[in-house]
Amino acid sequence: MRRSDQRRAAVVALYQSEVTGRPPLELVERTARAFTREIVEGVERDRPDLDAVIEHYSVGWSLDRIAPLEKSILRVALHELTSRPDVPPEVAIDEAVEAAKELCSVETPKFVNGVLGSAHRAATEAPAQ
Repeated sequence: MRRSDQRRAAVVALYQSEVTGRPPLELVERTARAFTREIVEGVERDRPDLDAVIEHYSVGWSLDRIAPLEKSILRVALHELTSRPDVPPEVAIDEAVEAAKELCSVETPKFVNGVLGSAHRAATEAPAQ
């Protein structure tokens, strides 16, 4: 199974968890690969920090105004950007934008790209001396 598919499975489990209130790992398929489970576990572990980043870079949008599916896509990508050195930043961002194109409204990919691009630039810029 490709990592793209595993990311989508993680997004779906996280989305379903947010909508139903069930623990996300209960919603991951039993046949899911370790990568999917690691993403879901990492997002859940770091969720407050990931949400703070989303809220900071989603200018004009509070976290509660962002749809659960879009939040799940952003959380997965931000988790990969911040905690998965095995995933190149460009891949994490591109996969999130592609997921948004496939699963969300026409405006969402631009929003996802803007939030993730801003967060990534801020994290990689050298501090002023």
